[in-house]
Amino acid sequence: MTAPASILDLVIGTHNRKKGFELAEMLSPWGFRVVTLDDAPDAIEVEEHGDSFAANAALKATEQAQHLGRWVLADDSGLEVDALGGAPGVYSARYAGPQATDEDNNRRLLEELGDLPLERRTARYVCCVAVADPSGAVRAESHDVCRGRIQFEPIGTNGFGYDPLFEVVEYHRTFGELGPTVKRVLSHRSRALRAILPQILALSSRP
Repeated sequence: MTAPASILDLVIGTHNRKKGFELAEMLSPWGFRVVTLDDAPDAIEVEEHGDSFAANAALKATEQAQHLGRWVLADDSGLEVDALGGAPGVYSARYAGPQATDEDNNRRLLEELGDLPLERRTARYVCCVAVADPSGAVRAESHDVCRGRIQFEPIGTNGFGYDPLFEVVEYHRTFGELGPTVKRVLSHRSRALRAILPQILALSSRP
């Protein structure tokens, strides 16, 4: 008989190595053995057709968990810019097109904002997290945000996505400048993961 999948063996529902590394660093001190989809050769591609970050996180967690027969943690996150009515929102990763690079997306965002003054370039990073068990049932969810504003040009080389443009106002630095240690404390993803961690630990302690 095959042993039941343990939540401590957790698949992070992403191919993004940088994101996977961020999450693995936060979870490993609690005894979790974390891998990304690149380490699960039979993983599937889940279509992100939800109309919200929460819906997409749940889709990615449930469909992948049911397919793999393993516990899966998935997040959906992105940038919401007030002056753009919340765009790029759920389209953050493909704002400049289906095959867009981070540089493409950053370029489009700057074009859309034009010469709008800094005080009107307010934005927030949003992250929703879902954990599904091997049957595909969602067992834990959380969300959180990190507020800031969009600079006029990329600054710094750390992070990914819109990090070189996203300034944390209190620090007067972008995530691209602040580096991974500070980002682990401040970021939307870190905050959402800290919010869901007690739920995951409670699940892992159940017989």
